[in-house]
Amino acid sequence: MTGSASSHLNFTNGQVLTPQGAVETPFRLTIIDGRIATMQTVAGPEDGDELVDLEGGWLSPGLIDLQVNGGGGVLFNDDPTPEGLAAIGRAHLAHGVTGFMPTLVSATPDIIAQALDAVDAAIAAGEQQVLGVHVEGPFISPERRGIHTPERMRRLDETAMALLTRPRRGRVMITLAPELCEPGQIEAMVRAGVIVSLGHSDADVAQARQAFQAGARGVTHLFNAMSPLHHRAPGLVGAALDDPQAWCGLIADGVHVDPVALRLAFRVKGAERLNLVSDSMPPIGVQMDAFVIDGRRILVRDGRYVGEDGALAGADLTLDQAVRGTVDMMGASVGQAVQMASASPAAFLGLDDRGVLAPGARADLLWLDAALRPRGVWRGGLRVI
Repeated sequence: MTGSASSHLNFTNGQVLTPQGAVETPFRLTIIDGRIATMQTVAGPEDGDELVDLEGGWLSPGLIDLQVNGGGGVLFNDDPTPEGLAAIGRAHLAHGVTGFMPTLVSATPDIIAQALDAVDAAIAAGEQQVLGVHVEGPFISPERRGIHTPERMRRLDETAMALLTRPRRGRVMITLAPELCEPGQIEAMVRAGVIVSLGHSDADVAQARQAFQAGARGVTHLFNAMSPLHHRAPGLVGAALDDPQAWCGLIADGVHVDPVALRLAFRVKGAERLNLVSDSMPPIGVQMDAFVIDGRRILVRDGRYVGEDGALAGADLTLDQAVRGTVDMMGASVGQAVQMASASPAAFLGLDDRGVLAPGARADLLWLDAALRPRGVWRGGLRVI
């Protein structure tokens, strides 16, 4: 297909995942200037239309990943440049990810500034896959740091807030521990458009609730690196599950979170408030036995990334794998699993033109076969895989 301003895509022998539910094919999308203009069930393609046989699979929106530390051999901390972003994006595009938040792991102020500028430059150059920056730490609890470098941990201060709240082309998301900042600081960042997520935190339920009331939108990788749910001390997990408005990120690999806990979160929050994330690292898309974060050697072992002390360091996971895992381990329907990897993260980011197949939305599409493996990807209506 060539990049004409107006075109038609026709799909047969499968189902199309719309906001109203799955629709049987044949189905036609009219694409104008990279966006869906119309979508409808049709009798068949017209002459000159592109026709895609879904082979018993699914047409879904492109996936959106809120937590991408790396891919294609690149760690974003080490290469916060438009070129680094492009390499990471290519690795994840093969897994159906048409939008992602490159994520910094407790970086220095200089690296955070470089990353924010690199994303601005990429977006200004027309890159549509990069949606912004996710700054995970360093304003996090040393007790819940995971693989993050302990010497970097510190309280949120005015200098950092000034950097994070500066107007940007893309979204700015920060993961912080509410016990290391004041509710007024969260309120100020939210007013400036920063998306605040709670994580790597030892907060009690009262601190977590206060942060949600101040405008924090959700939690980063629920259950992992946070005060757990206890019947007399519900902690951050309990506060997040109890708040109907809070979004929860989930690493659905069966390693970071037991399937029982995954299912409980799904029953409480539903697909509308759960975001599947990969928490992926440089080996995605390339063969690597190890990589390095802040001088710490991370080993690739049996589907896990672990430091030499045994601590988990991100996930050996792609977002399409997370979709399959959600169906297999959580009992979600295909539509619900895809929603958690597309419409829900788009809503979390406040993007109403992403993550759905609907008129006016970007024509970012994913063909999943009957086994939910990517077979085709379109960006702005143009097939790229």
